Amino acid sequence: MKDRIKLIKPYISFDEVASELEEIFDSGQLTKGQHVAKFVKSLTNYTGGLYAVPMTSATTALTMCLKALGIKKGDKVAISDFSFPATANVVEDVEATPIFIDVDQDTYNMSVDDLRSKLDDKVKAVIFVDALGSPSGIDKIKAVCEEFSIPLIEDAACAIGSSVNGVKVGNIADLTCFSFHPRKLLTTGEGGAILTNNPEYATWLDMKANHGASGLRGKVFDFIDFGYNYRMSEIQALMGWKQIAKLDGITERRNLIADQYAEALEPLGMKRQKIAQGVYHNIQSLIFTVPETVKRDDLIDYLAEHNIESTLGTYCLSGTTFYTNKYNSVQATAHWLENHTITLPCYDGVDVQTVTDVISGFFA
Repeated sequence: MKDRIKLIKPYISFDEVASELEEIFDSGQLTKGQHVAKFVKSLTNYTGGLYAVPMTSATTALTMCLKALGIKKGDKVAISDFSFPATANVVEDVEATPIFIDVDQDTYNMSVDDLRSKLDDKVKAVIFVDALGSPSGIDKIKAVCEEFSIPLIEDAACAIGSSVNGVKVGNIADLTCFSFHPRKLLTTGEGGAILTNNPEYATWLDMKANHGASGLRGKVFDFIDFGYNYRMSEIQALMGWKQIAKLDGITERRNLIADQYAEALEPLGMKRQKIAQGVYHNIQSLIFTVPETVKRDDLIDYLAEHNIESTLGTYCLSGTTFYTNKYNSVQATAHWLENHTITLPCYDGVDVQTVTDVISGFFA
């Protein structure tokens, strides 16, 4: 095999942005220009959400959502336990306490029963993670949040393009956070955004992300609060809106690739992530659980030897060294999934036959 088969390749090329990129440099306006406005509009049009606030990352987006809700020291935030550490880190950052909610072994998403069992009057927010892009089960979690009047934040870092019963992610939770990291289906290099239908949240978030500025006082900007520089650049925004129009086509093709993998690998005992009825999954990451008899890390090493990139599904947050030492509350299913899931290459042009042949050789 000559070329390494990577996990993912970006769905954007230089030629797609070349002419507008030259205009940006010629204008000298590298931030807060027409392309940021265009990207904001394209996000709201695509998701159906009323307001979009660009951010520097999904991590800063999540942090700002917690701040918008007034989460503080002494509060608790219930979080999905199978996720990237940023989901828990942002709770620590505002000095609140993360409550680790175990997940369903098939969908990898927050267990509604475990959430109910851990709710008390100190839980001031819930962060539901769309595991690997799938919002399966968010409708049930949303119902619980509404029952107890708890705000719902959707960590949709991986989920742009996914939907529930025809409603796009970005128009479901009280606050939704996207990531545009290079491993995401829509990338701006780095970057993120918050989607909300609440005008008060949107106004506050936009102000805080722009140093606390709000309009003019005479001929100068007025700063009505302290704030941050969490703005997205014109170059990032240009990359973003160029990809929105083709996003549905990308997800459709990724689903076809995922089906090809499943046809070859399920007879070997590998089990694909389950998607709930009515849910459309963008296949941000293509995840399988391996049989109990297989050591997942050995399979990753075997694929690497054959020039194929793979990795674990994602992390059991409560099982990381920091959170185990601090809270000693490791969740069983999330811990099992961390050790039994594998992410496989999925993108236009990936050589599915080669990858599945190599995996079949491992099982032989």
